[in-house]
Amino acid sequence: MGRAEIEAALVLLRHLGVSPSDLAAGDAGAGTAVPTFAEFVPQVAATVSAGTLKAYGSYWNRVVDAWGSRAIDEPTPLEIQQFGERIRSSRTVRRNGRDGRGAVENYIAALRCLYRRAVANGLIREADNPAIKVAKPRRLPSTRRALPDARLAEISTVAATTGDDPELDSLLLRIHLETACRRGGALKLRPMDLDEQQCLIRLREKGGTERWQPVSPTLMAHLQEHVLRRGAPHDGQLLRYRNGRPITYRRYDGLWVRIGRHLPWVATQGISAHWLRHTVLTWVERNFGYAVARAFAGHTDARGEAGSTTTYVRADVQEVAGALAALTNEAHPAASI
Repeated sequence: MGRAEIEAALVLLRHLGVSPSDLAAGDAGAGTAVPTFAEFVPQVAATVSAGTLKAYGSYWNRVVDAWGSRAIDEPTPLEIQQFGERIRSSRTVRRNGRDGRGAVENYIAALRCLYRRAVANGLIREADNPAIKVAKPRRLPSTRRALPDARLAEISTVAATTGDDPELDSLLLRIHLETACRRGGALKLRPMDLDEQQCLIRLREKGGTERWQPVSPTLMAHLQEHVLRRGAPHDGQLLRYRNGRPITYRRYDGLWVRIGRHLPWVATQGISAHWLRHTVLTWVERNFGYAVARAFAGHTDARGEAGSTTTYVRADVQEVAGALAALTNEAHPAASI
């Protein structure tokens, strides 16, 4: 084929809106039926982690309800954006809500999760992924802040003097106030994760991360006592009700609702366990610096971190134990190593 013929062919392709790369890639998924949302969503749901399913499952269900019979390559970016606005307008309005930004952000993330798997399995081309073409709402700065000691004392007093299981609620608060862990980390704690001799607990948190976190001798003793009294199996969930049944996120929800009834400022500001994490890490950063606070929090080198400099400012478990010793005013065996 001569140069003139090639130029003519390129002109024709441009006229048809087709690029040479489109021809080279071929029609992705040719010969393969593109599934409907009703068919594809259950397949994806069966492959993701429990945490991902908890975060995205409700949005996938709404998409199936609305678009179940449609092929996954049918919705346009505009339709996806419009559906997000429907989710925003029908959301449950909460005191700490931010105009539905979180709901729309999670919905778009849920669809991107679906379409990433569709691309990976050759059902659609990357260039035809409609979810990636819809921008997430800009995330606003967090309104959380460190709580002063007097406010923490009020919260602890209410937890320890009200409710049907003050012993459990006080233990929950102490875990978070010493380790700054997330709720998921506390709920995944098992008796086999307790290193009594070194006063360390193994925390397993989001993203499949694991770390050994120092705790005070007093907290370790309470955890061991809780295991014995409530019959937690060695490889099962540690935190349990008096009848031996494992607790869930509902215990946290009920705890903060109850504290909010006694302390109106807690309800008004939407205080939760994550505020305790914020409080502890702020104190550690102010007193021991960024590196120790970062290690205390269990942060990794994932995207969004400060950059390659963090390679040289990592703190170890001994430094975290030193910060904990100062926080709790109790000596820690790892801090003196």
